[in-house]
Amino acid sequence: MTTAHRPEAPARPEGNTRPSSHSEEYEHTPVPASARRSLPSVAATWFGFPMNLGSAVFGGVIVYNLGLPQGLLAILVGNLVLFAYVGALSHHAGSTGKNFALLTADTFGSRGRNLPAGLLATVVIGWFSFQVGLTGTTLSGALGWPALAGAAVGGVLYTLLTMAGIRALSLIGMIAMPLFLVLTVVALAYGLDARTTLADTFGYEGAGTALGFGGAVAIVIAGFADSGTMTADFTRWSKDGRSAVLATLTAFPFANFLANAAGGLVVAVGGTADPATDGGGFLNLLTGHSTLLTAFAVLFVFVNLGSVASHCLYNGAVGWSALTPLRMRSLTLVLGAVGVTLALSGVWGYFLNWLNLLGVFVPPIGAVLITDRLLRARTGKRPVGTYRATALASWAAGAATAAITHYTLPELVDPVVGMITAAAVYAVAETVLRRRPTVPRPDPASA
Repeated sequence: MTTAHRPEAPARPEGNTRPSSHSEEYEHTPVPASARRSLPSVAATWFGFPMNLGSAVFGGVIVYNLGLPQGLLAILVGNLVLFAYVGALSHHAGSTGKNFALLTADTFGSRGRNLPAGLLATVVIGWFSFQVGLTGTTLSGALGWPALAGAAVGGVLYTLLTMAGIRALSLIGMIAMPLFLVLTVVALAYGLDARTTLADTFGYEGAGTALGFGGAVAIVIAGFADSGTMTADFTRWSKDGRSAVLATLTAFPFANFLANAAGGLVVAVGGTADPATDGGGFLNLLTGHSTLLTAFAVLFVFVNLGSVASHCLYNGAVGWSALTPLRMRSLTLVLGAVGVTLALSGVWGYFLNWLNLLGVFVPPIGAVLITDRLLRARTGKRPVGTYRATALASWAAGAATAAITHYTLPELVDPVVGMITAAAVYAVAETVLRRRPTVPRPDPASA
């Protein structure tokens, strides 16, 4: 189905909202009103995403260093920042129907968008490869299965799931959330020491010293810096901006807070042997009890890591398809093959530090997008142009400031510092340019 001449979706589409085509992903055009999806469907795409072992690991590391009360507060603050950030980007996506790459073209220019959109579409493929490799090592560590075989099976399943499109992401989200919550309760029950009381658990003071409050908040934000910035790929399917924000609310603060807090509770009850590195990972608590529970643990690994992997691969495929003439499903196969190959080669094990560092550079992109939308709401439309230097320079300023803060002022929340810097630089630059007097060109006829 060609979409070359589809009109842009209105801010609040009305009429029939049933999908016009189950196979169309609208890589190159806004999602029309007829293809918008219900709030529960879009919400499922988001709320199942944070319900993963990675979020539990991060939450456990935070609580190990800060204690349970302070750790939960840092987790809450980080998730509220994510809601404000991702929610603002989601509102724009729901209002326009545009994916992330299309939105960046409005702000960074028709060619200037290639740098931020291409960077993020590549980074999320790194995260996809990481999840595939993690599938193999997780099954190997918990059950003794061959790591390469587990990674290969997982990679193929996750790629096929992504090819089904946005419907599949909603479906796996609906499965991932209740499965995570139920197995978290089971893991806590097995991890709870008979000598550990509720008072001991909620009064857990932590034993680590490597992380401050600001660093803990930064960890929460960094966990979804990439896909959170690309939220438009998911929330463009919402009926309007308000529905997109409500869908985001189910993930931040609710679902992600629960996943982070679950990992923190696992550490507080003494359910993990090495919380400094393993955080709140609890798969080991689910194995060795019964065949049925072990089977659920295996299902949990594939659903849990598969949800994260498929969301990341979808982001990458939609992003690169918007930058090229190719379609999402074709690129899913290509990018999935690349990610699986990297996972099987073992290279994925070196990705984590680089991916986390790149995450420092990402939030300023979203800050520029949000600021640009606010400015345009006051000043009206403007020509897109090929490159918009103010947007690119503001992103660079925010990224540089965040990186410097990351290494020199660890007590601060470096993603927030980067976002504030990028937004301020962009607002000042745009205001100065608008106020600069335009020198009239001489009339050739009077020369």
